[in-house]
Amino acid sequence: MITRRGRRARADTPLVHRISSVLLRYPDETMLACLDDVGAALDAVAVPADRTRLATVCDHLRGLSPDEAAQRYVDTFDHTRRRSLHMTYYRHGDTRARGMALLALKHAYRQAGHEPPEGELPDFLPLMLEFAALAPEPGHRVLLRCRAGLELLGPALHEHSSPYAGVLDTLRGRLPEPARHERDTWRRLAAEGPPGEDVGLEPFGPPEQTGMDLSMKESR
Repeated sequence: MITRRGRRARADTPLVHRISSVLLRYPDETMLACLDDVGAALDAVAVPADRTRLATVCDHLRGLSPDEAAQRYVDTFDHTRRRSLHMTYYRHGDTRARGMALLALKHAYRQAGHEPPEGELPDFLPLMLEFAALAPEPGHRVLLRCRAGLELLGPALHEHSSPYAGVLDTLRGRLPEPARHERDTWRRLAAEGPPGEDVGLEPFGPPEQTGMDLSMKESR
């Protein structure tokens, strides 16, 4: 069980978001080279359970060869819709509503003075966590906006027996206690899955007007 810690933000939450952002990135050479720094930074995580969860993931990755780490990442996140790292997908699926949700996220980043990279969709969880580490208040609001994804991805990773589940447990435990209607929504989404694809639909207005290219794929 995840312990909810109320609405008061902890001082180390930006650090937890930064560490989680690194751990959930594709394990290429650049990411793997950061693991020693992540391990050193874990001492500053105040909650022992969180520190242990994140250290377990860090140690797991350090114990794999680069090829093994990459293959396990792909097997975990890239081969199933139930374990996507794109948070708006869980609520909206491949629909027009998702296009508007992505546009709203880009707007939130820009309002806080951060330009999202063109090579990644703005709902990519490591990117969202990096933003939350740099801009804690707007980043917290962004995570709450996409909370359905966090709440569905966490249990799916546990079902997959993935070490990455510990990162999601830590992130979920840093959010306020959810309302009953939110829990009902997550249960419905877990049972029914995301909405079906709206074939041929695009955001309101052409891409050059909305600033959104829905065909854009994340880059690693």
